[in-house]
Amino acid sequence: MTLRIHNTLSRRLEAFVPLQAGHVRMYVCGITVYDLCHLGHARMMLAFDVVYRWLLASGYRVTYVRNITDIEDKIIRRALERGLTIRQLTDEMIAAMHRDLDALGVARPTHEPRATEFVPQMLDIIGRLHDKGLAYQAEGGDVNFPVRRFAGYGRLSGKSLDELRAGERVAVADDKQDPLDFVLWKRAKPGEPAEAQWPSAWGDGRPGWHIECSAMSCALLGEPFDIHGGGMDLQFPHHENEIAQSEGASGEPFVRTWMHNGFLNVDDTKMSKSLGNFFTIADVLKSFDGETIRFFMLRTHYRSPFNFSTVALEETRSSLKRLYTALQAAGDVPAQAAVDWAEPRAAAFKAAMDDDFNTPAAVAVLFELAAAANRGQVQDAALLKALGGVLGLLQQPPQAYLQGGATLDEAEIEACIAQRAAAKSARDFAAADRIRAELLAAGIVLKDSPQGTTWVKA
Repeated sequence: MTLRIHNTLSRRLEAFVPLQAGHVRMYVCGITVYDLCHLGHARMMLAFDVVYRWLLASGYRVTYVRNITDIEDKIIRRALERGLTIRQLTDEMIAAMHRDLDALGVARPTHEPRATEFVPQMLDIIGRLHDKGLAYQAEGGDVNFPVRRFAGYGRLSGKSLDELRAGERVAVADDKQDPLDFVLWKRAKPGEPAEAQWPSAWGDGRPGWHIECSAMSCALLGEPFDIHGGGMDLQFPHHENEIAQSEGASGEPFVRTWMHNGFLNVDDTKMSKSLGNFFTIADVLKSFDGETIRFFMLRTHYRSPFNFSTVALEETRSSLKRLYTALQAAGDVPAQAAVDWAEPRAAAFKAAMDDDFNTPAAVAVLFELAAAANRGQVQDAALLKALGGVLGLLQQPPQAYLQGGATLDEAEIEACIAQRAAAKSARDFAAADRIRAELLAAGIVLKDSPQGTTWVKA
């Protein structure tokens, strides 16, 4: 079966064929790093981590870009509130983000660019838009994009300009030509820190949010590229605006396939600080291990609404224990060098994943294999572990997970650290990150320094 992906732009399942044979170029909107990552971030990150893993398992070379927004109004305000420089705040939050995502087993992307590293590319796009009459400087100094001058605006959201105007949630500035026009370049305001300002033809200032992703994606992936992903909340206005400014500047198509993951609720209610049901990833990791959280989220299809509850998470922990119990029952499970995709259960797993990354159906195959592994079928246990690995699951020693903590002795931990060092020396950073994440999942925290790597129990 050929991989089929639901394309938000066409609103249908489409057979996926990369623009370059054998090479997939994918961009996902990352985090604005002014605070700790929350469960909505986990939902998005895990959804596209699975996409990344399945593309690799399908034999593609993947260039995966996931950006970091490290300049934005919320970041500036939070830095001022805490008496930090913007760089101090963003460095702190990026380190926290990596700790959280490592605990969830989220693989590092090929590139993780910071917006502040690509301001010249942003100004180049704005300059081209200005030359084409698709940018104007308002009286207040901001440079805006006039949406009514771009034919096809609204096709990603499937709404006309008038419909978008009626449901408008964007802030309206008096000096905009149209309320839907969006900011490309924000003129610096009095009192803002110098590190939040860059020189431009339109005065000192900083980029608008939307232009950041256009600049980073096109600079690192070229244009057009294969897949652009993000949360459903970004479909409008963020992704709609990306299309307008990117295609307006280049005159060429921007992205082939658009993917959006579904919303996250907590106990069937939208997550909100005001409702007291807001959870960071770090909050949940205090009570549940990262692999359980990962498994919990993968049991819902990425496009479906996801409902978080501690009761369901407890049930998921029990379900994951059943899979690890099956591996333990099979005894010494050999490593499987490669999956034989013609094997019936592997073929069923592949068919599920090729059907728009249907992880619930793929997980059902894992339980089928677990039933056989419980009867001592070692080859079924090996396939269970191998297919679980495709989803970022079942790679701990079974005893470590079942006992709820690390059972690795000091020699085993040091061996893992040596393997990670060898992987880093070979520039196999994905393997190095995987080993760190596996140790973290087993309760071992690594600390790197110029003198070497040490470890402590979490």
